[in-house]
Amino acid sequence: MNIGIGLVILIAVLALVIGLAAGFFLARNSMKSYLAKNPPISEEMMKSMMMSMGQKPSQKKLNQMMAQMKQQSEQAQKK
Repeated sequence: MNIGIGLVILIAVLALVIGLAAGFFLARNSMKSYLAKNPPISEEMMKSMMMSMGQKPSQKKLNQMMAQMKQQSEQAQKK
């Protein structure tokens, strides 16, 4: 009788641990793909930041900065 209760508790704890681990990795993977598709900063945000710092942003400079940010995010994903 006691062995049955202990086995049920063991199975419940194992299921909880496996569920938490699977949920963590699933959420992490979905968040990475979401951020890759929708970067947290856009060209308009970059433009307004540069203007607030007193710089006059050209389209060429904005494109360079966005390409650099994209390259850095790709390198971070490889690690």
